[in-house]
Amino acid sequence: MPDGHAAVTRDSVCPLDCPDTCSLAVTVEDDRVVAVRGSDANPLTESVVCNKVARYYPDFVHGATRLRHPLKRVGARGEGRFERISWEEAIDRVHDGLAAAIERFGPESVVPFSYAGPHGMLAVGSMDYRFFHKLGASRLDRPPMCGGVKTEACVSVYGNMPGTPPEQGVEAELIVVWGNNVTVSNLHFIRTVNRAKAKGAKLVVIDPKRVKVADQADMHVAIRPGTDAALALALAAELERLQAIDRGFVERWTVGADELLAEARAWTVERAAAECGIPAEQIRTLARWYADAEPALIAVGNGLERNRNGGNGIRAIVALPALAGKWGVVGGGAVVRAGAAVPKTPARLQRPDLAPEGTRTLNIMDVPRLILDPGEATPIGALFVYNHNPVAVHPEQRLVREALSRPDLFVVGCEVQMTDSMAYADVILPACTHFEHADLFPAYGQTYLQRADAVIPPVGESLPNTEIFRRLAARFGFDEPCFRATDSELMDDAVDGDDPRLGGIRPSRLPLASARNMTAPDGASPIVPFATVFPTTPSGKAELASELTEAKRGFRVPVYRKLESTWPLALITPSSADRTNATFGSHEASSGMPPLEIHPDDAAARGIAGGAEVRVWNDLGETRLKAVVTDAVRPGVVYSPKGTWARTSPTGDTVNALMVSAKADLCEGACFNDTRVEVAPA
Repeated sequence: MPDGHAAVTRDSVCPLDCPDTCSLAVTVEDDRVVAVRGSDANPLTESVVCNKVARYYPDFVHGATRLRHPLKRVGARGEGRFERISWEEAIDRVHDGLAAAIERFGPESVVPFSYAGPHGMLAVGSMDYRFFHKLGASRLDRPPMCGGVKTEACVSVYGNMPGTPPEQGVEAELIVVWGNNVTVSNLHFIRTVNRAKAKGAKLVVIDPKRVKVADQADMHVAIRPGTDAALALALAAELERLQAIDRGFVERWTVGADELLAEARAWTVERAAAECGIPAEQIRTLARWYADAEPALIAVGNGLERNRNGGNGIRAIVALPALAGKWGVVGGGAVVRAGAAVPKTPARLQRPDLAPEGTRTLNIMDVPRLILDPGEATPIGALFVYNHNPVAVHPEQRLVREALSRPDLFVVGCEVQMTDSMAYADVILPACTHFEHADLFPAYGQTYLQRADAVIPPVGESLPNTEIFRRLAARFGFDEPCFRATDSELMDDAVDGDDPRLGGIRPSRLPLASARNMTAPDGASPIVPFATVFPTTPSGKAELASELTEAKRGFRVPVYRKLESTWPLALITPSSADRTNATFGSHEASSGMPPLEIHPDDAAARGIAGGAEVRVWNDLGETRLKAVVTDAVRPGVVYSPKGTWARTSPTGDTVNALMVSAKADLCEGACFNDTRVEVAPA
């Protein structure tokens, strides 16, 4: 990349944990990112990016909290005192620490503790997986953190069907935005909504909070958190009462509809209204609107999966378009897993065949507890934290800190920023941002595949994840050719290059400043014909009663389990307009105390005034927040955005200290929204 002082614009892609995966135009001057805006390379994102990307990325790449050099800890764990070392010493220290754990407890005592900080395919999981598999380290089941519940739910019904491409929603007569805060965490779908509304479509928003998109809705259903399954089952029963079940579609394309409807009939409108805390007439009206609309589209978010009924809620919701025959027309069906259209080849990229047979797999949610108490299992002797900030995003934050503080635990950190979690590392390896290396970028919320090159050289001594793990593999003596694969070769391993939708172009040679639409080669919707999109369900049809979930989870059709708690308020922690999960959390140090939105009735009952500092607590911990008294949240619910860093809290605890470690009904996923608390003036 040539040096020079003149500002130039280079193309890139946003890798943040968001359904949209926007194409970017990056202004570079003196090898520094000075501005980030949207580009038109991705037709879906249309040159529009969220405010946080435009505001925070330059400082994220070059600011004071950027990690530039390898470091070793010289203070107490969590204190954050480090000194600079060379890469050679850092690699040696990592080697020696991992080797010591292996000698003491065996290779499974090494645990990769990563999630999805970047969403480029190489950075999120390529050479690192190969390294840990060859090492014999414990394997990590990552989806339970987020997305896994939704995936298992949708796959149990429809197999690998990607669902409706989001841009087709412009043709819908009714759009139901269900548990999806689109203006914050799915920005470009709001443009689809607006275009559909301009053509006369109705909009329904189902969310415990009156999110921004609800302000323009024809109906806002302010449901109690975690009761979505009850509402969806009641809608199914009401559709049957309205004679709106499409019997021809059901007989041709589904199995188990009668079983599901038998369960649904127990959920009368009145019973569901009482359980969900909404007017009965809203359920009746929504059922009528859905029955009459053609096309009708449901856009399902990830938020509603984060509770004990999350999987069954999603299963019941995505069954509705099958029951009512809403599939098979442009703009109909459900926006659920559009990213499944990309022909990924994870086995070729990540090489699970390198792992010893029988290597254990740990649920990412269980790692902190297993560090402290392995029981009869192999103890965890070394933890490699990368693409992840567990202190900021895991439930039971105090438990996470205690686990990372275990004196004999060897902790490696590999990060872009000095996060709350890095303060506990023995060795820190500085990683590149996505602006400093090439990568492939699919999305989980749309059907485009993009490639980007580096727009600036690595900052300081930082290295791409792929190169860091190449060096570690070499230090451990792993000499197979797969550990010398270049990034271009990894790209070609990541995606099926023979897929006709790539037009004969190798993934590593996809044109820059473009986005490859991974729908059918002729541009047809991937939802038609159905015979081509249900190949992985045992029946080849939509399975409204699932033998898969019966065998794995104990239920064939969606069910609802009531959550009982002695704590009076439900705490929900959706996405923030200022962060993506915890990314950009370092920019909040001067922004003041995070908010807690509380309904006027709940505030008055507790003597809480707007703007006051409040205590928020349960038996797991306590934090301090600033009260925002508003009827945007329903009574009995309080809201504070997720992903805040410890520096925002005078107690050092954030809302994650209050979150339970319970498991959802599918995927053993996280139940963040099952958190119950009390609030009082500080």
